Amino acid sequence: MKRSSGIQMNKKIPLTIFITVFCLLSLQSQQGQVSIDQDPDIDRLVEVYKATLSKVDYFTIQVGFGSYQDAESIKSQVEVDFPQWTPKIIFDSPTYRVRVGRFKTKLEAERKFLEVRKKYPAALLLKPETSSR
Repeated sequence: MKRSSGIQMNKKIPLTIFITVFCLLSLQSQQGQVSIDQDPDIDRLVEVYKATLSKVDYFTIQVGFGSYQDAESIKSQVEVDFPQWTPKIIFDSPTYRVRVGRFKTKLEAERKFLEVRKKYPAALLLKPETSSR
């Protein structure tokens, strides 16, 4: 009797494996298609938002300036020192300036400015003028 139950057990293992593999393959073969119907006014709203955002007053921190090579070097160092921000190089004749942050309130900007000044003592807190003024 023990022998027959062993044979039945050996038959159940391959059957279980076959069923498992079949189920997995059938799950992978399912396909679907997603379509998104978007209101055409959404694109217009995004453009209005971008235009409005460009006119919003904000504060930024200028970390350093100099030639293009100097600015690239400063930018690389800022990326290491403050990985949470994306530094930008801005050309303001005759020099390139490295700036970080876009802060809505002066209080928030001043807090971050104190943090930046620890590593970059020559940093400046700026409120850039918008192009619409």
